Amino acid sequence: MTIATLDHDTLLKALQRVLADKDIARPDEIAERIRITDAGTPAQGARMVAKAWCDPAFRTLMLADGASAAALLDIPMRGAPPLGVLENTADLHHLVVCTLCSCYPRAVLGYPPFWFKSAAYRARAVRDPLGLLTEFGTTLPASTALRVVDSTADYRWMVLPLRPHGTENWSEAELASLVHAGDMIGVTIPTVA
Repeated sequence: MTIATLDHDTLLKALQRVLADKDIARPDEIAERIRITDAGTPAQGARMVAKAWCDPAFRTLMLADGASAAALLDIPMRGAPPLGVLENTADLHHLVVCTLCSCYPRAVLGYPPFWFKSAAYRARAVRDPLGLLTEFGTTLPASTALRVVDSTADYRWMVLPLRPHGTENWSEAELASLVHAGDMIGVTIPTVA
């Protein structure tokens, strides 16, 4: 029997046995990593953003060390690459792309959207970022600089978007409900409906 004739479950189980036999990763460690990855959703990142909007000390920590900030909210980052957080301001907007594949901070944003992995998105984000943002319905003021940041296997990035006007007295839960995955990649901006 060749590898080509084996189904993916058989291959996965064989790989897990080899990893365990070589004392690289135990089955319980693999299961835990899968659980952590599957628990990652944009709601995790939205909680971080909302807390940063309400808590200046948390915001400072989040911008300095995203993984430590995530840990404070019980978002597990063990085994994940470092998490950098880029703050959007009135003068600077960040757009995250992985130019090589689909490096994405799954623990805080979940699985990447299909378009994030596409060659078209990756190329447009670098070649024509303003045009790309326009296709997502995002228009930046002419005075706002746009910075494209490459997420890599060694370092993952997310965006701390600008807090929408008119949300000054909102709770963290209300604020989190405004934040979507695209806002934390920089293709969209949170808005009040």
